[in-house]
Amino acid sequence: MGVATATQRRLGRLEGAALRGVMVRELVNYSSFWRSSTFSSTVDPTIYLLAFGFGFGSLVSQVAGYDYIDFVGTGIVATTVLFSGAFPAMYSTFVKYEFQHTYDAILAAPVDTEELVTAEALWIAARTGIYGCVPMLVATLFGLDPSWGMLLVPFIAALAGFGWAGFGIFIAAKAKSIESFSYWQSGLLTPMFLVAGTFFPLDQLPTWAQILGNVNPLFHCVELVRHAVFGLEGWGDIGHLAFLIAFGLISWRLAIRYMERRLIK
Repeated sequence: MGVATATQRRLGRLEGAALRGVMVRELVNYSSFWRSSTFSSTVDPTIYLLAFGFGFGSLVSQVAGYDYIDFVGTGIVATTVLFSGAFPAMYSTFVKYEFQHTYDAILAAPVDTEELVTAEALWIAARTGIYGCVPMLVATLFGLDPSWGMLLVPFIAALAGFGWAGFGIFIAAKAKSIESFSYWQSGLLTPMFLVAGTFFPLDQLPTWAQILGNVNPLFHCVELVRHAVFGLEGWGDIGHLAFLIAFGLISWRLAIRYMERRLIK
């Protein structure tokens, strides 16, 4: 399917001009559908925030020492990261290489697979960093006290978004059809979304669920955001940050490897 040859591959060399070229193309393209993309990436998490915050919040006033609306308002950032990171990466990537053949055209330019995947992931991460703040800002309208730590949230969301963008691209590269995404969404992403400490603390769950939570990137995103807003906790947060960095690097390399297999013939 790909038109690139082995001579065009320069793995290990991320050239700024190539990254900028791909990202500028995405920005120009995004300008034509930013309204619908923003709506889908921010409204669903906001609905979760309002439904759980005021639904369960009317029954449970505090959880883990936080007002429940504050607990959910900070935790829902991870849901936004998933919705605006993994899902767009999966569907957009598959459509671009399978139906539109956009990547064939890009790889015909002096851009290799590593630069293409990296630029796509960085672009999605930048969007995710912005979208991730929306539910938290909504929560401030309903009582969440602003803090200087909130300024860290866009960067945390962008870091987690980079990892999920890479993971979404990896899934798209392995997929034989767009229908196969249902297995990943229902079998992996939805359980991870539920066991992330977004709506209830993990320490109240069975041991096996706590173990799953601790290897869940969404959980580490939730904890880091929550602590940034209410007070960082030293080495524990460095551990959460290290996990998100490792997740991003692993997802990035997997995405590059499998997209190269898909595009380079």
